[in-house]
Amino acid sequence: MRPLTEREIRAAFINCTKGEAKRLSVPRDLAERPWDDLDFLGWRDPQAPDRAYLAAELEGRLTAIALRAGGAASWQARRSMCSLCLTTHTGGVSVMVAAKAGKAGQQGNSVGAYMCDDLACPLYVRGKKDAGAGARLPESLTLEEKIRRTVTNLTAFIAKIAPH
Repeated sequence: MRPLTEREIRAAFINCTKGEAKRLSVPRDLAERPWDDLDFLGWRDPQAPDRAYLAAELEGRLTAIALRAGGAASWQARRSMCSLCLTTHTGGVSVMVAAKAGKAGQQGNSVGAYMCDDLACPLYVRGKKDAGAGARLPESLTLEEKIRRTVTNLTAFIAKIAPH
C-alpha cells in the first residue's frame, strides 16, 4: 500500500459525514507505518475504544470506513477467527459494525463482521505480528494467495457498506 496522508484519509470516508470525518482520530504516526506490509490501514481511536477506522485502496480508489466495536462479551474468552484474515485469537476478535453509506445508513442500517481487534490483519497474514500459538492455521496457500484472500474479504465487506 502506498503511504497515505491525513487529508487523503479524511476525504475517503464513505459512511460518515464530512464533519464527522474531520473530527475523527487519525493516527499521528502515519510516516512510521509499515506501508509496504499493509493492504489496508486499520486503527482504533485511543480516545474512544469502541471506535475503529479502516482505509484501503480498492479498485484504484481510496475508501475509508468508520466502525464501531461490539461490547465485550463472555464468548471473547474463547478462540475466535477474524473474517478478513482468518487469524484466530483468544479474546482478540470483535464484531465490528459499520453504518451503511448514504440513505441506508441514515436510516440506521449497518453491516458487521468479526475482525481482529487491532485491525492488523496484513501484519498477521505476513507473520510480522504474532497473535499467539495456533493463531494461523496451517494452509497450503502461498503468502500472495493469503494476501489476495484478505483483500477479497475486505472488498466484499466494504461493498456491503458502499452506496449502490
